[in-house]
Amino acid sequence: MEERKDIFTEKVIELNRVSRTVKGGKRIGFRALVIVGDKSGRAGIGIGKANDVSVSIQKATSQAKRNLKNIKINKDGTISKEVLSSFHSSKVLLRPAPEGTSIIAGGVVRAVAELAGIRNLVAKSLGSSNKINTARATLEGLLEAGYD
Repeated sequence: MEERKDIFTEKVIELNRVSRTVKGGKRIGFRALVIVGDKSGRAGIGIGKANDVSVSIQKATSQAKRNLKNIKINKDGTISKEVLSSFHSSKVLLRPAPEGTSIIAGGVVRAVAELAGIRNLVAKSLGSSNKINTARATLEGLLEAGYD
């Protein structure tokens, strides 16, 4: 039997230490935000929580692979139209760019676009800087840009 290679690239965007108060004191845990993509039109976002860092990353990666979305990319490696998308209070402005521009964007937006396979894009993050909401707004905007 042939083994199938994992074609996805994963990137840990945020790793937070979280705590909750219980009767005996504080319980420490970790929350991971992971973006997974195949760099050819599919990307997903996942969030995992656990008492251990590696387990939270595994959970987030697994969730991201389950939530993969297909993104339409033009032949010059950009999106088809300008989009202003929002998720809660985070807003992301995505603009198509000519060949050779590369990705001009901040951290989370850049990571989502790179793993989705977009090569040329100009983006601006507006509103809240919450990484989870910014990532979701970016993915939503990329999906919206594919529909004419």
